[in-house]
Amino acid sequence: MSDKDIFFIKLREFVKTLKQEVSSEDGQWTIKGFIDIYKNVYTISSDTKIVSKILEIHLFPKILKFSQDIGYNIVLADHQNYYPDLSFVKSDNQSIKFAVDFKTTYRTPSKPHLCNGFTLGSHGKYFENRTSNKNIQFPYGSYSGHFCLGIIYDRVDSSSIDETKTHNIDELISISSVIKNIQFFVTEKWKIASDKGGSGNTANIGSIKNINNIINGNGMFSKLGESWFDEYWMNYKKINIPDNKLGSRKILNLKEFVEYKGGDVSLIVDKGDAEE
Repeated sequence: MSDKDIFFIKLREFVKTLKQEVSSEDGQWTIKGFIDIYKNVYTISSDTKIVSKILEIHLFPKILKFSQDIGYNIVLADHQNYYPDLSFVKSDNQSIKFAVDFKTTYRTPSKPHLCNGFTLGSHGKYFENRTSNKNIQFPYGSYSGHFCLGIIYDRVDSSSIDETKTHNIDELISISSVIKNIQFFVTEKWKIASDKGGSGNTANIGSIKNINNIINGNGMFSKLGESWFDEYWMNYKKINIPDNKLGSRKILNLKEFVEYKGGDVSLIVDKGDAEE
């Protein structure tokens, strides 16, 4: 069994224990807010970025202990916009490294089998040039695997959260948490990728949105394999093909790319199945 397989198995077993570490018996997040020296408790915002960062801080001591237990050191990203969040480096062989990125999102209230999706890192400089140090802790090609430690949750109805109210620490249990029903998973990032960008004009890889498929790693590339994922995203919006109306146009989806490369399009996990 490879180091990658062993690492994934151990990480998956560890992730199964996390829900009980951060959730109360009724499924609420155990973080209620932040406290000052006068023991006043202030409710945190439900803003996704704030929730994500506090979840990372909440989990980090447990992740650090886990890394030590399995014989790895953790290297944190030197800068906020660097990939990945955590680099696991094997203590007795520093050439073995694994990238682990925190990914958090919320379920869609009207369609609870879907979530808001993730961005899975850049497909820019460091992704294309696997020896580059630009915006990445170690060169992309030096990692033996790239994993997402994912967190999916329900956002609590905003009407039950009053961010303007100050609470006494004795009221801690009665304060509503901003998220609940937290679900953890771990998967290799290529297994949950879609064929579309993840955010605005930035060069980010997007994920699928069907929660069951995310948990089981059934993304669009999951049957094609990681090499197809790499090649597609290295060439995203860069290949021109003939077009009867326009003369030529760029390839913008996986089916056209696989056809262009002479691959088996039947191995593409249909995006409708992945997200509806």
